[in-house]
Amino acid sequence: MGQEIAQVKQILRQQMRAVLEELSQEERAESDQALAAQFLQHPKVAQAGTLLLYCGVGTEVDTRPILQALLDQGKRVCLPRCLPDHQMEARAITALEELQPDKYGIPAPGEGCPVVPREDLDLVLVPGLCFDSRGNRLGQGGGYYDRYLEDYDGISIGLCREEFFQVNLPREPLDVWVRYVLTEEGQVWPDLQER
Repeated sequence: MGQEIAQVKQILRQQMRAVLEELSQEERAESDQALAAQFLQHPKVAQAGTLLLYCGVGTEVDTRPILQALLDQGKRVCLPRCLPDHQMEARAITALEELQPDKYGIPAPGEGCPVVPREDLDLVLVPGLCFDSRGNRLGQGGGYYDRYLEDYDGISIGLCREEFFQVNLPREPLDVWVRYVLTEEGQVWPDLQER
């Protein structure tokens, strides 16, 4: 059963990546701008002092405007740095210039950026190819966030392009949920505590 779910997820990843590639730059930019606005207006973001975000690359949501806006607001902005064995840590930055490509080519904090303990994070922006109505996500397949967010009880948010929002994604036991999913139109479903 577990192997079947993993195979279904891999096929879904290929399908989602292919469709994402077909979006024009204009469509992507318009979507990114709307998603950034929804995120920055969310009350949980306003309440958060320390946030872990990611720097979107390729067909992912461009999060640089979000990162810059939060830095300008004086928030403590962290990004992930990949570690061996599919682990990661949060490191704080004070400017986007402190980001440098990691082994995957993803902009990440440099060695000189301070490590921030997971328990200090008020909110985590979790990447995903798509999300569903229960807060499940389809990530890139590395499991970094699933390991990092295991037992995390802070706020987690996923950004999902409206046309990629799913009703029900396949889920494995170690997959983590997000508490809020935002599309260009706003919050898709309320904070579901009982899962």
